[in-house]
Amino acid sequence: MQEFTSVAPLLETCRFSKFLRLIFAFLAMSPSQHVSAIDRPNILFIAVDDLRDVLGCYGNEAVLTPNIDRLASRGVLFERAYVQYPVCNPSRSSFLTGLYPDQTGVTNNTTLLRDQLPNVVTFPQWLKESGWHSSAYGKIFHLGGGRDTSLQARWMDLPLSWHSAQAFKATEVGSRKIAGRDLSSGRLNWCHWGAMSGGDDDQPDGQIASAVIAEMERLGNQPWIIGCGFMKPHDPFVAPQKYFELYPEDSLNLYRDPPNQTPAPPQAVGFGAFGEVFNGFTDSERKEFLRAYYACTSFLDAQVGRVLDALERLELSERTFVIFVGDHGYHLGERNWWNKNTLFDRSCRAPLIIAGPQVSAGRAQGLVEFVDLFPTIVDFCGIAAPNGLSGQSLRRQLQNPSAPSRETAWTMVTRGQEERGDSLRTNLWRYTEWSDGAIELYDQASDPQETQNVAAKNPDVVERMSAMLGMRRAIEP
Repeated sequence: MQEFTSVAPLLETCRFSKFLRLIFAFLAMSPSQHVSAIDRPNILFIAVDDLRDVLGCYGNEAVLTPNIDRLASRGVLFERAYVQYPVCNPSRSSFLTGLYPDQTGVTNNTTLLRDQLPNVVTFPQWLKESGWHSSAYGKIFHLGGGRDTSLQARWMDLPLSWHSAQAFKATEVGSRKIAGRDLSSGRLNWCHWGAMSGGDDDQPDGQIASAVIAEMERLGNQPWIIGCGFMKPHDPFVAPQKYFELYPEDSLNLYRDPPNQTPAPPQAVGFGAFGEVFNGFTDSERKEFLRAYYACTSFLDAQVGRVLDALERLELSERTFVIFVGDHGYHLGERNWWNKNTLFDRSCRAPLIIAGPQVSAGRAQGLVEFVDLFPTIVDFCGIAAPNGLSGQSLRRQLQNPSAPSRETAWTMVTRGQEERGDSLRTNLWRYTEWSDGAIELYDQASDPQETQNVAAKNPDVVERMSAMLGMRRAIEP
């Protein structure tokens, strides 16, 4: 008994010392380490190439997208979310870094982000460095490099942003075309469609879905960010034949520009070889294009459904933020344009849906920018954001979709080395300035399709919007 009582104080001292060491270790942790493993949410980031709002949840009843609609029903659908550059590489470089294109220096599809900003931090990199496992499948960063594997890795931002990343290509079976044709008579190498043989996994997007599901199964309960980069409906417009069968040509309705539409400035739309080809389209070719885009969208939707089903089967939905984005909008005949890279709403506005813990389902009508994604992700992950981000967290809108948001959303494009356009969207107006002096102003309340340029009739609005645009452009490069 005497021996026991003499040892007890020492044991208590050891326990207290161990307790102090744990406290000091906790205080020494980085802010990201203060979030316990069970509280660290997963991030499933679904980025879709060239997807505009042709989705049931956005009000388009002509396209079958039940799985994306299902996601929207349990999350916040942002009705007015705007990219900062309506082309793949500049847009992705912007939202992955939380910086505007003038800050990244990426304004085309051929410039590598790291060539411009070698030390920039992306949001998958920030989570990776904060203890999340980070992996990507398909197109999250713009893909490039051809057959040069080391250059491919640089385009995927390996190893900085991801522990692993992988691109995919169609199988031999999936490369066989059952029906399809070139819509440009050889002038545009991208402008063709194909109803392909084989099943979903004979195409890259099916393989991406399978790989993402396998990765979720492998990672179990450790916190992760997975980039799920689906390729369709980006051209070439190819998908398994069964998705084309969903859209008989006689069921499609084409958009028609009104006959009194105001002509657009030369740099705005209709330029180059693209414009020449589109001006030569017949209604039959327009319907073929539209049908192929819709078929690819439904194919994409089926792959989203597979991933969401697996998330539920693995019981990960309650701890996973699902962020679904299109990397920019797309014209499907508006202004007789069948592509992106304009400063009209159809090109600048893109789908954005976020679902997950602490998210109140609903529709957010306020303006948001895609640079807001980075600060939103780190906010909900419980880690501090790096200095210098240009966006702002969407937490308020995700917890109350009717909460106030931005007053303006800014998008830019370049035309060659010297020319550019800048556009500002407010609740009431879209205002665009071109470097050749052309100005556009569209009344969003009475003219949401932006068919009537009313700049000459509203000099006071032009003056006010020009000043607001100047303030937005006055950012630190």
